[in-house]
Amino acid sequence: MKMAEKTEEIQFYQQQLQNILIQKESLKLQNLEIESALEELKKSKEKDAYKIVGNVMIKKDLNNLIKELEEKKEEIEVRIKSLEKTEERVVEKIKELQGG
Repeated sequence: MKMAEKTEEIQFYQQQLQNILIQKESLKLQNLEIESALEELKKSKEKDAYKIVGNVMIKKDLNNLIKELEEKKEEIEVRIKSLEKTEERVVEKIKELQGG
């Protein structure tokens, strides 16, 4: 492989890695927000809570809302794990291209 091609490929993988890191950070922030919301909902003595959907606030059963947020939290954690695996592969590819 020519040096220019190798450099171009390394740059491609570095850009891909940067995109993965941005996505992962965004998901981690969403996860923190969900954890914070769950903590507050679990402390609540109310039977209902409100959820914002688009431009509308909807009254929902507290337990259903907690369940919904816990499911969303699980989905996000799975996506983060998937991104971490992809990140590892991309980092390895970059190392391979730089070293070999």
